[in-house]
Amino acid sequence: MRSIYDFIIKPVGKRYDNEVKIGDTTLTTNTSIESFKHVNNVAEVVETPAAFATPIKKGDLIVVHHNVFRVFYDMKGIKKNSRSFLKEDLFQCSLDQVYLYRGSKEKTWKSFGDRCFVAPVKNKDILSSEKVTALIGILKIGNSSLRKSEIYPGDIIGFRPGSEWEFVVDDQIMYCMKSNDIVIKYGFDRNEEEYNSRWARSN
Repeated sequence: MRSIYDFIIKPVGKRYDNEVKIGDTTLTTNTSIESFKHVNNVAEVVETPAAFATPIKKGDLIVVHHNVFRVFYDMKGIKKNSRSFLKEDLFQCSLDQVYLYRGSKEKTWKSFGDRCFVAPVKNKDILSSEKVTALIGILKIGNSSLRKSEIYPGDIIGFRPGSEWEFVVDDQIMYCMKSNDIVIKYGFDRNEEEYNSRWARSN
């Protein structure tokens, strides 16, 4: 089975990622199937689209939109799969729902399309209850468009309000956004520290 325009994928692990292990204790961070924050977003590529040539191959791992594996209840309270569901553990995924990819034996994620990933930074204001500094982050995974603008991984950047989508990739909280959402490259006048609490995802 091969789709003309979409990837055919299967989730890596469960469809929901709603458990956190702290020491020897496993905690359930969410019990609602409709919460997008706890939907698994890592998939294995079963088949590539027939109409498009991409660097992504069968067997590669990809990071996808949270709606792909999501389950919801309709207006009658009936449990439904997303429109991406095909059968059993197989789903279809359009190109614009893919954000990262890597080979099955590789450890480094690569951006797909015009997406990039930014790590939030700790809020140093002791009078604030916010854990992260708004609209500032550290670029973790860039792309060719950002490289042309001389913006590279490790750079401290500023981004547009509302442009960030929170993901957890390899147990690290990161924001997914488009290249044109990054509007500032800060110099060395800022000394920022990544905010990297896996537990913060459930807050």
